[in-house]
Amino acid sequence: MPGPRNSRKKQKGSSTRSKPRLSLESTSSFSTASSDSQHARTPPSISPIQNPQIVNENVGLDDGYPEEGLLDKPFIYDPGNGHRVRDTRAFLSSFFAQPPALDDPLCAEFSQEEVLQMLCTVLPEEMALILWYNKSRSSSRICPACQRLYRLGDVLADHTVEENARADQRLPPQLSREQEISGLCSTVCFILASYNYPAAIKSAWGHTADEMDDEAWTLLNSVGDGNATSGVSVGLGMLVRMTRLHDLGLAQLCLPDVDFDDGPYSDGEDVVGERAPIYA
Repeated sequence: MPGPRNSRKKQKGSSTRSKPRLSLESTSSFSTASSDSQHARTPPSISPIQNPQIVNENVGLDDGYPEEGLLDKPFIYDPGNGHRVRDTRAFLSSFFAQPPALDDPLCAEFSQEEVLQMLCTVLPEEMALILWYNKSRSSSRICPACQRLYRLGDVLADHTVEENARADQRLPPQLSREQEISGLCSTVCFILASYNYPAAIKSAWGHTADEMDDEAWTLLNSVGDGNATSGVSVGLGMLVRMTRLHDLGLAQLCLPDVDFDDGPYSDGEDVVGERAPIYA
């Protein structure tokens, strides 16, 4: 039976049925739009950049070329008037060094390692190496005073005269002979080496002991009266004295107890009597 309550229920039911509902199509399009909007706002992820791998990186850079070796000073340099040997031992082990003249009996004798060891007992090592090299090579020389590297017969730049003025000069024969005997390359170098023996310079230059007069040899074979007392000056004076003898006086060094004034040794041309050097 209709009444007020039933009318209210009908009105409530009709209001409930008339509430709008979203269709599935609208919901799907909204979801898709929302998803597309979210996808557009979110940037794509980027993979991190990886460092490229280098196969055999730095391979062979240190082989034969140590870093410290690149900073070493060269053992030969040229100050402008000829090549100089800065490190004799390094030079001797290089291909720049002339090999010993084994076909020459005297050079072959001097080329022995035992001779170098004996020279090192009376001379500074660098000077002993230079003298040993000069006496065991046929034509290559290192000047003991200025370390100039040259060959016998080379026209060398003078230490005191201009190059163009020197071309007109005639070189004295003592110079080439001294280069062969001791390796001292110039007049200046010989005077420097003989500084402690000024009275014997003229007689000793380019001559051996048997070509010098007795007084000059006695002066050269003494302590000397010069004022140069450094190790280099004393060593150069000793080198000049030793190179006046054909065997550098090594016979006396090897046989210090033998009297060379008498006996079978007195007839030899290497060391004769008082011409034996004094190692002092």
